Amino acid sequence: MTGAGISTESGIPDYRSPNGAYSTGFKPITHQEFVRSIRARRRYWARSYAGWRRFTAAQPGPGHISLAALEKVGRINFMITQNVDRLHHRAGSNPLELHGTVYSVICLDCGSSLCRNEFQDQVKALNPKWATAIENLNIGSPTPGSDKSIGMKQRPDGDVEIDEKFWEEDFHIPPCRKCNGVLKPDVVFFGDNVPKDRADEAMEAAKGCDAFLILGSSLMTMSAFRLVRYPTGLLMKEVRQ
Repeated sequence: MTGAGISTESGIPDYRSPNGAYSTGFKPITHQEFVRSIRARRRYWARSYAGWRRFTAAQPGPGHISLAALEKVGRINFMITQNVDRLHHRAGSNPLELHGTVYSVICLDCGSSLCRNEFQDQVKALNPKWATAIENLNIGSPTPGSDKSIGMKQRPDGDVEIDEKFWEEDFHIPPCRKCNGVLKPDVVFFGDNVPKDRADEAMEAAKGCDAFLILGSSLMTMSAFRLVRYPTGLLMKEVRQ
């Protein structure tokens, strides 16, 4: 099972390391905030749209590549990741995404889904001047994760800090095209629960293994901690970067 620490070498920051997002006082959006507040949704999607190009430019690091190689030779039977960045997929793995992925967007009302790139196009169509300004800022960006790229600090889930004056009044969120409902990234926000079928699949894998390797995770979320707390008599090794 992997956590955010495995992606830091790819330029994607984590939350809990000494230099992580929490060290600067950052507070991630909660599920309740997103559902209840149009202002919170506007802030989230504006920041996420602005950071998307840089986030998706990140490439798999040594950890992702090494795990994919171990899978190919049969040394890893099942992989779970807490990350939403899809870097394992780019390296050739196909892990269970415990907390979902930002590469998919779902409707909270009808349950339909669409790919993130399609959603990005819809945002651009609704906010042409705003989108052009962001794209101009992105031109000539250095490495992913560098604050110098657009002058705004990147966060672990791909969003960036933006002063509220740039989004509070002029940013519009696309509604679901099937029911006009609220669209949300297909990720488990803080305060939400992992879908039962996904949690059950992860637990079955944990019960059936003879060794559990943990990389880049502090296991501070219950959804991850419960997986390593349940099995007994296992060889268990945590790898920290």
